[in-house]
Amino acid sequence: MTARDVHLPVAAQPSVDSLVEYAQLAEDGGYDCAWLPETWGRDAVTVLTSIAERTETIDLGSSIVNTYSRSPALLGQTAATLQEVSDGRFRLGIGPSGPIVIENWHGVEFDEPLRRTREYVDVIRQVLSGDPVEYDGECFSLSGFKLRSEPPERTPPVEVTGMGPKAVELAGRFADGWHAIMFTASGMDDRIEDLERGVDLGDRSLEDVRVTVGVTCCVLDDAERARELARQHAAFYVGGMGTYYRDSLARQGYDQAETIHDAWQEGDRERATAALDDGLLDDLCAAGDRETARDNLAAFESLEGVDSVAVSFPRGASEDDVRETMSALAPEERSN
Repeated sequence: MTARDVHLPVAAQPSVDSLVEYAQLAEDGGYDCAWLPETWGRDAVTVLTSIAERTETIDLGSSIVNTYSRSPALLGQTAATLQEVSDGRFRLGIGPSGPIVIENWHGVEFDEPLRRTREYVDVIRQVLSGDPVEYDGECFSLSGFKLRSEPPERTPPVEVTGMGPKAVELAGRFADGWHAIMFTASGMDDRIEDLERGVDLGDRSLEDVRVTVGVTCCVLDDAERARELARQHAAFYVGGMGTYYRDSLARQGYDQAETIHDAWQEGDRERATAALDDGLLDDLCAAGDRETARDNLAAFESLEGVDSVAVSFPRGASEDDVRETMSALAPEERSN
């Protein structure tokens, strides 16, 4: 059976305790892994440490931390430490993010994102081995670094995110997992082919790469409000977060991606949101009443090559909305 994970809210939360409580609710509900994003709120490492200390069985992961604001050696140290404090439950998710985040927020040039991601995977694995790090790449050259603690008994997987064909191929060649976001179920087919091509190039097996698909979900008594929250969230990503999501959606055959993006950039949020019609909403999200959302989520879980589906939440969702959605879609509810 496909695993069901939870992607903790990307929107601002009242406290670290709020995020810990979501993870505890996910653990009680039978979710397999709690993934934490890192954007411009609380840093992921501190919050994941708090979650690790107050949960017992659920896996924990970063999805994602970017490959610019921390060095690869530091991320290797971080992964080793989080694996220790979580008693072997940690999974490291990394990715390049995009120029809006990297250049505008971190003041770092957004250069060579794919090569950089590849080298991060290489260096992090060397760090986690416990051996001295000797690495001569195009982006990084390191010599002599070695953990001053025992390496993890169980090496945490290093998983990557990516949207375009080459990024997904890279995941297939080198990473332990691939994280997909803002894909439709049908749109995943082409990217799975890219992943398979990468697996072949790396002389690996598909079983070596865990595929996790994040799906925006919202299940409320007020089904229309749930759908509008999901619609607004998707429109924000396609229209306001650079061009990656727009281009990805266009590659999947949705011409309205250009309209959504252009209207959002022109400040016409209402037109941008309206352009994300019910058909696209249902293809991208699992939102509305419980039955509709569970059916839409099942479409992703039935995809060949997908190992886990992560329930994520609209950025406008309240704490109560998150809890209600998480409870309605909990794995323990699948047979009910």
